[in-house]
Amino acid sequence: MNTTRNNYQAHVAILTANIIFGLGVPVTKFLLDTWVTPMTYMAFRCVGATLIFWAIAAFLPKEHVERRDLLVIMAGGLLGFVISQTLTAWSLQYTTPVYFSLIATLTPIATMLMAALFLGEHITGAKTLGVLLAIAGAALMVFVGWQSGTGRNDLLGIVLALLSVLTWVVYLLITRSVSQKYTAVTQMKWIFLVSAIAVVPFALGDVDKTPLISAATLNADWWWGALAMAFIVVFATVLGYFMIPYAMQYLRATTVSIYTNLQPVVASLVAIAISQDVFTWDKPVAAVLVLLGAYLVTRE
Repeated sequence: MNTTRNNYQAHVAILTANIIFGLGVPVTKFLLDTWVTPMTYMAFRCVGATLIFWAIAAFLPKEHVERRDLLVIMAGGLLGFVISQTLTAWSLQYTTPVYFSLIATLTPIATMLMAALFLGEHITGAKTLGVLLAIAGAALMVFVGWQSGTGRNDLLGIVLALLSVLTWVVYLLITRSVSQKYTAVTQMKWIFLVSAIAVVPFALGDVDKTPLISAATLNADWWWGALAMAFIVVFATVLGYFMIPYAMQYLRATTVSIYTNLQPVVASLVAIAISQDVFTWDKPVAAVLVLLGAYLVTRE
């Protein structure tokens, strides 16, 4: 009975997390277009998540982290959060939420390729087909974005999104063993602390270019920016990082990865509904190719 309930709660958790992550893409686009720069966006996330995770950790049993593991966790934070998420913010300045979210679904494919390259993991024929389909979908996005994309510079945005995915995958690989030894709260409190230390000095120069923290913009519209930033910090950062590890305790990795396919669906529907993007023929075709490729790669 408890196992059934845990499995049900895990499915609800992973479903909720991916809906939140999908919503986070157009919300981030809205913030970057109006209220924050990429660096102040990152600073808000880092500082907010640091305060929340350290506050939570204060009420939990203290977990000792070996010095070597702490260095790996901190290096992973710089790579997997600071660099990857900064690239994400820059990407969304140039391309649309739909293109970005479709590129993000290449994560399991990039993980498999890098694991095969550096860890010697075997690639089956079905997985090879999945990689080729995903590459075809990405190539279609690049071609259409270069020809007639609706973003400021879709080609540059797509390239930045690919780099964001690759840095995130490297983070997953180098922290694979450490992530099994410590709780999510312990890992996240150190990851976000080192991220905040790294990001805040660079964000200080952008303070005067950030309407969200300017007294001159304290009006009715300001609250929309504040609420959007709160959503990113509390839900798309902190809550998401809680839900994913919880779901992984009870669900297979393939099940969890399949749920990530919800992200481009949610992001695309919301972005088109609020006029951040327009519906064009290449988006559903690219989505089918990329999602089918991801399915083939994540099958056991």
